[in-house]
Amino acid sequence: MAKKIDSYIKLNIPAGAANPSPPVGPALGQRGVNIMEFCKAFNAATDSLEKNMPVPVVITVYQDKSFSFTTKNAPVSYFLKKAAGLSKGGQTPGREVAGKVTVAQVEEIAEQKMKDLNAIDLQGAVQMVRGSARSMGLEVVEG
Repeated sequence: MAKKIDSYIKLNIPAGAANPSPPVGPALGQRGVNIMEFCKAFNAATDSLEKNMPVPVVITVYQDKSFSFTTKNAPVSYFLKKAAGLSKGGQTPGREVAGKVTVAQVEEIAEQKMKDLNAIDLQGAVQMVRGSARSMGLEVVEG
C-alpha cells in the first residue's frame, strides 16, 4: 500500500549547502522530518551542480514522518544574470537597460528550462525567457 502524503514543502536551497539553519530547519522541523537526514541526502544529490546555485526543491512529507524530494533546474533569472554577467537585475526595468543577452543565450536557457516551464514547444519557452529578461531590465540582442 502506498504511503499517505501529509504535506508538500517547497524551498529554494543553494546546491550542496543545505544545513539545519533557516529556511530548511524550521520548515522541516515543524513537520517532524529528520532535518540532518534531508540535508545529507540533498547535498549528495546536488554536489555535481555549480556551488551555491539556487535549486528549487519539492519535499513530500508522508504521515510516518518519512520524506522524498525532487529537485528542479535553477530559476530563469539565475541563468539570465549569469549570461549577462550581472549580480542583480535592473532597478527600473523598462526605463534602463541593466545588461544584454543574445538570442542564442536565450534559446540555450529555454532548452535547459523546457521541462520546468509549461510551454508547448521551444518557441513558447523562448518567449517566456524573453519576458523574464525584459522584466529584469535585460535587452535581448541579435548575434
